[in-house]
Amino acid sequence: MNIVHLIDCMEFMKGIPDKYYELAIVDPPYGIGRFEKPSGNTRFNSSKMMQESGLIWDKKPTELYWKELFRISENQIIWGANNFKLPESEYFCVWDKLQTVDNFASAELAYVSMGLKKPAKVFRYSIHKHNQQDKIHPTQKPVALYKWLLKNYAKPNDKIFDSHVGSGSIRIACHDMGFDFEGCELDKDYWEAQEERFKSHTMQGDLFAPQEIQQIAVNGNLFKEVE
Repeated sequence: MNIVHLIDCMEFMKGIPDKYYELAIVDPPYGIGRFEKPSGNTRFNSSKMMQESGLIWDKKPTELYWKELFRISENQIIWGANNFKLPESEYFCVWDKLQTVDNFASAELAYVSMGLKKPAKVFRYSIHKHNQQDKIHPTQKPVALYKWLLKNYAKPNDKIFDSHVGSGSIRIACHDMGFDFEGCELDKDYWEAQEERFKSHTMQGDLFAPQEIQQIAVNGNLFKEVE
């Protein structure tokens, strides 16, 4: 299973049984207004559907969102943890962007739920390398980051959920690593863009996925990490 639903995640989660997903990996809006102004790239701005409905995609989740997310998933990894009030946990992970520009963030923090029982970890991947790719979403994260998360935190046969799919990087990672995935995306333009990206990837990239998965399973040296 690998599917992204064009739906408000709140509506979707209402119909999901308790603890249905073994792991939720989410990157919800931080609500800091960083992307409210036009970026110059029309794909980075809210779609016509969002504009006409008066919705703002960079809106911080409500308490009900967190209640539903924790209800439907056994464990959670939540990016932007420093922007939210989350349950206590001694665990976390960091994306070290190897950033050399002082006025930009050098890292991003993710909450890791207690049930995963993993010590703090650091993923090092250059933001400059990531920015060389064509992006379809302003907060797009690398596929490599999600593969690293799956390698370190997911178990075989886990069902993975993402409430705000955006560019679809997590969907591609789950496909390549052999995990069932289900997600939601409210914005029609972003949903269509990630669908196009996913189809292009599956047509062109499947020949390389088995070798990559084997490398991860055998030696785990695809990604540098610090525990």
